[in-house]
Amino acid sequence: MVKSKVAVLRTKPETVLADYKKLLLLAGVNETLDKTKTTILKDNISWHMPMPAANTTPWQLEGTIQSLNENGFNDIVAVQNKTVVTDAFLGEDLNKYVSIFKKYKIPVLFNFKIGEKEDMKWIIYKPKAKMLVLDKIFPEGIRIPDYFVGKNIVHLPTVKCHIYTTTTGAIKNAFGGLLSTKRHYTHSFIHETIIDLLAIQKEIHPGLFAVMDGTMAGNGPGPRTMTPEDKGIILASSDQVAIDAVAAKLMGFDPMGIKYIQLGTELGLGTGIMDEIEIVGDIDVMKENWHFEVGKNLVKRVGGDMFWFGPLKSTQKLFFRTPLVKLFIFASEIYHDKIMWPRKYNKIYKTWIKKNRWGKLFKNYE
Repeated sequence: MVKSKVAVLRTKPETVLADYKKLLLLAGVNETLDKTKTTILKDNISWHMPMPAANTTPWQLEGTIQSLNENGFNDIVAVQNKTVVTDAFLGEDLNKYVSIFKKYKIPVLFNFKIGEKEDMKWIIYKPKAKMLVLDKIFPEGIRIPDYFVGKNIVHLPTVKCHIYTTTTGAIKNAFGGLLSTKRHYTHSFIHETIIDLLAIQKEIHPGLFAVMDGTMAGNGPGPRTMTPEDKGIILASSDQVAIDAVAAKLMGFDPMGIKYIQLGTELGLGTGIMDEIEIVGDIDVMKENWHFEVGKNLVKRVGGDMFWFGPLKSTQKLFFRTPLVKLFIFASEIYHDKIMWPRKYNKIYKTWIKKNRWGKLFKNYE
């Protein structure tokens, strides 16, 4: 049996760019992506604020670009998506992506209309694979950006917990890029949704690859309000299920106990069974157990426990498919940006850039 391959390396700020170049080769980037096609970089901005572990790191982005360029992938673009709770433009700026895109002449496209500018259109896509939920949630048709079809994609997630999916990584990173701003319709079926999206990706992309940053990993109620922990590891794979399984294992979770990893394995979209995964690189990393716990925050207690999975689930159409949804968007902005950031997480960030090795690299990053 041919095993799925996941490359894992220990790294440090002094060598991280060179380590990313080595990582992509170990994971088989040349065998996975089609050099004759455009390659989309899909970064992960979970919070536009520069919260450690929440977002694609600048060294992850730059190391990936350098590796792709050196291996003959010269047609590279970045695609940003619109969400109701994060600002893509602010996120690019505060997380220091803008100067990297300029340095390497990477065009940045958007899957949403900006004034009169429209980089791509949303088209109805009819998947060949049997959908678990998306065809039922969107009976009028599953819409995806036309630009994604026929292009490679490289996902750039981080290692972190998530209040709705336990962990989040390569598979869930397609959630923003492939689904429109109506993606909140799917939250009650989030595990099934992201597996449907993985099946679609395998149909539309000639090459599918993930590069995951665990230099700082997110413990707690992610994808934003977490406790960042210095772990100094990076991962890459062409198997989206396997890389998420390895990250989950490191965080201390049973990969096959996480529903989306189990579903992806059962449907043959990859494997979350550790015995079926070949770890290459610094294999001793897999002896670690970080003992992460998801925990709860206000968003989980109100949104998840009440509306998405709890007693108020039947009211979703009223609150989330009408203008009333703006109340929840406003509440999220107030909670995250106006309360939690100034009261707690800005202090974590400031301490990080002063005292942590990765924080110092971030502070001085150009």
